[in-house]
Amino acid sequence: MKRRAYRDWDYWGKPVPAFGDPRAELLIVGLAPGAHGSNRTGRMFTGDMSGNVLYRVLHKMGFASQAGSVSRDDGLRLTNAYITAVARCAPPGNKPTREEIANCRPYLERELDLLRNVKVVVALGRVAFDNYLGILQKRGVVRSRAAFAFGHDRVFETAPGQPVLIGSYHPSQQNTSTGKLTEEMLEAVFRRARTILRPTEGPFGATEKRRDVVAVKD
Repeated sequence: MKRRAYRDWDYWGKPVPAFGDPRAELLIVGLAPGAHGSNRTGRMFTGDMSGNVLYRVLHKMGFASQAGSVSRDDGLRLTNAYITAVARCAPPGNKPTREEIANCRPYLERELDLLRNVKVVVALGRVAFDNYLGILQKRGVVRSRAAFAFGHDRVFETAPGQPVLIGSYHPSQQNTSTGKLTEEMLEAVFRRARTILRPTEGPFGATEKRRDVVAVKD
């Protein structure tokens, strides 16, 4: 159902495609389109509070051309970053079922194959974190997900030659309004991602860039 504020909008109301730089080294995996955000606008994390927080942080960290995201035609561009999600349609109650996630998983898997330059994956929320690891497990990259405990700003080396995985709380309005996730906490995640990608440009030296990484060995 449309909200009164958007009653004159023609909602996108279809699966929402991924968005960003196809040569990206940073991959951001979200949950699903927001009912009145990307489901309305047709672009990931666009038109709602979650996107407002995320793109402000990405802009501050140099991954987005502007801090605001209101429509898919607003000129926003991502640099060295690509945003996708485990589910592509707005789920009832903002909670995708296992069946919905399973139906969408081939799209995420194909993106992982096509995005050949990815070095860091930021998973926004436990569902994104677990599903990314589920793909790695299916492919034999990791034998078990038990060693990977989700937590905010927790960093993992999954396997040699694989992207570094960083867990983050999702910038949902529920998390940001309660203080579970602050903008500063989200900035820390993407500052860490930037430092891993470009250690000489970050606040730490090259020898310090992996200081907090958890190396998981099966």
